[in-house]
Amino acid sequence: MNILVLGGGGREHAITWALAKSPRTDELFVAPGNGGTDAIATNVSDLDACDAQAVLAFVKDHNIELVVIGPEAPLVAGVADVLREAGIAVFGPDAQGAQLEGSKAYSKAFMEANNIPTARYATFTELEPALAYVRELGAPIVVKADGLAAGKGVIVAEELEDAEEAVQDCFSGAFGEAGSRVVIEECLTGPECSLLAFVSNGQAHCMTTAQDHKRAFDGDLGPNTGGMGVYSPVPIVTADELAEMREIMQRSAEATAREPFDADYRGVLYGGFMLTPEGPKVLEFNARFGDPETQVVLPRLENDLVDIMMAVAEGRPQDIELEWQDQWAVCVVLASEGYPGSYEKGKVILGVDEAETIEGVTVFHAGTAKNYDDELVTAGGRVLNVVALGDTFEEAREKAYEACALINFEGKQYRSDIGKRASLGREAWA
Repeated sequence: MNILVLGGGGREHAITWALAKSPRTDELFVAPGNGGTDAIATNVSDLDACDAQAVLAFVKDHNIELVVIGPEAPLVAGVADVLREAGIAVFGPDAQGAQLEGSKAYSKAFMEANNIPTARYATFTELEPALAYVRELGAPIVVKADGLAAGKGVIVAEELEDAEEAVQDCFSGAFGEAGSRVVIEECLTGPECSLLAFVSNGQAHCMTTAQDHKRAFDGDLGPNTGGMGVYSPVPIVTADELAEMREIMQRSAEATAREPFDADYRGVLYGGFMLTPEGPKVLEFNARFGDPETQVVLPRLENDLVDIMMAVAEGRPQDIELEWQDQWAVCVVLASEGYPGSYEKGKVILGVDEAETIEGVTVFHAGTAKNYDDELVTAGGRVLNVVALGDTFEEAREKAYEACALINFEGKQYRSDIGKRASLGREAWA
């Protein structure tokens, strides 16, 4: 089977890595790919993942039987719609389903309509009413640009002045068109937890739990990022909380297979949860695999990913089976100096092969490329995802950081406390 993966980050490297292990896979293409995917697949650097007609032409020219859409932008752009209309098996929802991520206002309305527990909120298209609402609720408060903002459109404001500034930034164009509409929410408290599910024909097959670290620096300080590290499973989640989260994901999946949806949702539905004192509440839905959650979830999956994705794409939820390794997985993100702000590219990376000689360690590339001398170099803010499996949580953490120490590039930065809080127990969030 020939497969095309759209995207070029750490998530897509992890997906490609898992697909490459399947005996059903013949040829693998990744567009645009990165410095890691080219070792296991053919990178297609000149294919625009958001150009549906260009993608369709490539699919026909290369006899592609399955297209896996990694990032949110091609999903929101309707690439899956065009491919499905042409009879191609696609893993990823259509544009309507992708609005669960593409518009935070749409997503909140979906939650409200289907009794999905979430934070109290209001939506605004004008500055002054939004500012008045912020002042009414007070801080802490959450300000969200409605559209896609590359993971940077959510501001958790601890002070009223910061919230007002965030609202003004949105309406002044700091997040482009994404900020023309703003969602303002109450600030929930508790640990965060992600639960992803394979969704097809209104059925949710939940994966294993994961917990991301969004803030840039140790101690959950600094600006929000796309994710600085993650682990799976999450030891602080109780059995009752997990059961409730799974029920919420199933209820959400059922809602995507009836009106007003024109077609059932087929892909991954990502549930971002806050474990509040009142129970799990949904912070957000994403319409694709999380990044970096994918990098710790897929290494623990024992089933053939091609089988799962084809069952999802063809609307056969009854054929999906999920089994998980008992091992723990910890991922530490190595980032460029200055991330999530401005950063330099082209720094030579050394030590990746040496890091992967550690048993249970895999390094997924996020922002890497090859230079003219065929050297691996930095090409993004988040550069590498260093993943380690271990029989215990602490063993996985130790292996991950041991591997991080072996990898070097100018300006390397990373958090030294990934998973540390969870190892202390639930009281660490008090």
